Amino acid sequence: MDAKKKKSKKRIVLIVLSIMALIVIGWWAFCVYVYNDNFDISAESYAPLMLRIEDFDGLECAEYSFPSDRGQMLSGYLYRAGENQHGIVIIAHGFGGGGHNSYMDVADYFAHNGYCVFAYDATAMDQSEGDGLGGVPQGVIDLDHAISFVESSNDIPDLPIVLFGHSWGGYCVSAVLNYHPEVRAVIECSGFNRSSDMFESGGKSQAGSIIYAMMPFIRIHESFRYGKFAVNTAMDGFAATDAKVMIVHSADDDVIGIEYGLDKYYEKYRDDPRFTFIRFEDRGHNEMFNDPANTYKDEFNATFDRWLETLDYDYNAEENRERFIEDKANYIVENLDHQRWSHRLDADLFARFLEFYEQAVK
Repeated sequence: MDAKKKKSKKRIVLIVLSIMALIVIGWWAFCVYVYNDNFDISAESYAPLMLRIEDFDGLECAEYSFPSDRGQMLSGYLYRAGENQHGIVIIAHGFGGGGHNSYMDVADYFAHNGYCVFAYDATAMDQSEGDGLGGVPQGVIDLDHAISFVESSNDIPDLPIVLFGHSWGGYCVSAVLNYHPEVRAVIECSGFNRSSDMFESGGKSQAGSIIYAMMPFIRIHESFRYGKFAVNTAMDGFAATDAKVMIVHSADDDVIGIEYGLDKYYEKYRDDPRFTFIRFEDRGHNEMFNDPANTYKDEFNATFDRWLETLDYDYNAEENRERFIEDKANYIVENLDHQRWSHRLDADLFARFLEFYEQAVK
C-alpha cells in the first residue's frame, strides 16, 4: 500500500473515531441534562394539603437550623410529646413533594410513644436553603449532617439514635450507615440500593429499555459530583454496622420497583437475624403507611371530582391554568377535614415499627 493510501486510511479512521467520540459526548451530555432536569430541583409541600401541628394533640415542635456540606442551612424540627423518651428517631423524607411535612403524622406517632423525633428538610426542599438539590446522593450527605448535628447539639438529649426513611429517604437511611455505624436501628420503606436506582426505576416507564443505555453515564455523573456518597450503597451500609434493619416494600410499587429494594436485600439477608422483612402486595408507594380501611382520602377525592363537574370552564385548558390552580387550592382549604386527613396511619403496622425500635434501644 503506497503512502497516499495509508494517509487516506488514517484520515478515515480519525474521522470515524471523532464522530463516535462526538456521539458519546453528546449522549453523555443528554443523559446529564435529563438527570439534572429531574433531580437538580427545588420543591415545596403543597400548602392546602400540608399537615399542621395543631391537628396533633400534645405534639410540640422546636425549630433548628444546621449546615450541610456546602454551607447551605437546613431546617430541622425536634418533635416531642411528654417526657421520659428513650431514643431519637431521625426521619429522612421522600423526594419531590417538598420536605418533611408529609411525615408529621409519623413524627407524632413516635413522639407519643416514647421517642424524640428529629425531622428536617433536605437541600432546596421547603424551608432549607439551596438553588437545587443537585442529585440523589445529596440526601445521604444531608442526613449525615443531620445525624452529626443531633449528636453534637446540647439542646437535644443524648439518646440512642434510630432512623426512619421512605423512598429516597429509605435509601438515605441505609446508605448513611457507611458513615454512622453507631445507629441502633433502621426502618427502610420503599427504598433502593444505589443512588442511580432512583433514576433507573422511575425512568423505565417513560424511556423503556433505552434507560439502560443511559445508566453508565448517570453513574459516572453521580460519581464525579459526589464521590463516595454516590459509590457507597445501602448494602455497603448494612455491612458496615451491627444495626438492626427492617425493610418494608410493596410488590405493586410503581415508583421504586421492589426489585431495587426488598427483593435484593432479602436474597442476601433473609437468614440474618438482624433483618426483618415486611412485604406487601397492594400498598403501592405513597400510601404505604396508611390504614387500608381508612376511606377518608377516597371520600374527599369523590367530592372533589363532583366539584370538578360543576366548574363552568375547561380546567384542562392552558389559558385557565392559573385560575384552576387558585380555585382548586380554595376548594381544598374550605373542604378538607384536617383532623381526618392527618390521622390515617396504619396503627398495626406502626405498632410493629415501635416494637422493632424497642428491641434495638433497650
